[in-house]
Amino acid sequence: MSNLKEIMESRGVSVRGLADLTKLSTRTVMCARGPEIRQCRLETLATIAGALGVRTKDLYEEE
Repeated sequence: MSNLKEIMESRGVSVRGLADLTKLSTRTVMCARGPEIRQCRLETLATIAGALGVRTKDLYEEE
C-alpha cells in the first residue's frame, strides 16, 4: 500500500505540483499514490522520495 498520498497531503503538494517537481507525468504520480505503486520502477520512487524529502521506503508499507 502506498503512503504517498498522505505524505503529499502533509506537505501540501498536489499531483500536478509533484509532477512538475519531478518531471514525471501526472499519470505516473497517480499510479504511485495507489496500489499500482508496486508497478513503479525503483528509480521513479527514488525521484519522488527525493522531491518530497523522504526515504524511498517511506513511500510504501511493507507487507
